[in-house]
Amino acid sequence: MAQFSRADLAKLREDIVFDATLRGHPLTFHSTWGVFSPRAVDEGSLLLLELMKIDRDDDCLDLGCGYGPLGLTMAAEAPGGVTHLVDKDFVAVDFTRKNAMLNKLDNVNVYLSNGLDAVSIESRFDIVVSNLPAKAGKELFYLYFYDALDRMNPGAAFYVVTINGLRQFIKRSFTEVFGNYKKLKQGSNYTVSVAYRDA
Repeated sequence: MAQFSRADLAKLREDIVFDATLRGHPLTFHSTWGVFSPRAVDEGSLLLLELMKIDRDDDCLDLGCGYGPLGLTMAAEAPGGVTHLVDKDFVAVDFTRKNAMLNKLDNVNVYLSNGLDAVSIESRFDIVVSNLPAKAGKELFYLYFYDALDRMNPGAAFYVVTINGLRQFIKRSFTEVFGNYKKLKQGSNYTVSVAYRDA
């Protein structure tokens, strides 16, 4: 017997809506089936948000923003800066734009981009974050890391959260690309790491 009938389809097409308080900011999110973790902010993102250091004037970049939980939280934390949120999925980008408006966050730029391809080479960032998708492939990760390095201000931080199975790869690749690496926390399923751009 089918779990969903044709009569259920209209309900399935409705936005999924939930509230979350992230770093003390009450936020409302709309999402949909097919985007990552549509019903709640995922465990890895929550761990990452717990450990990041953000100043109110930081310019930030969320690589692979989904419907926006990381990037919109950074925008709320850094009202004096501008946060860029990019994703290669146009559905995710549409929901991020909607969520930015719903939460009255106007210090954001949200756009469709394959990695940093659509990010202006003149843009510079103090904080870069990514919840790296485990199946994306190491080639894409290296593109992210080197492209981000070229756009980071001196002293800027690149935070990532990954499944624990990728933690040694992140240690090697961060050391190779940035010349440094620090594991901030390893949970039961996810590891948060950071690298810094030297002056």
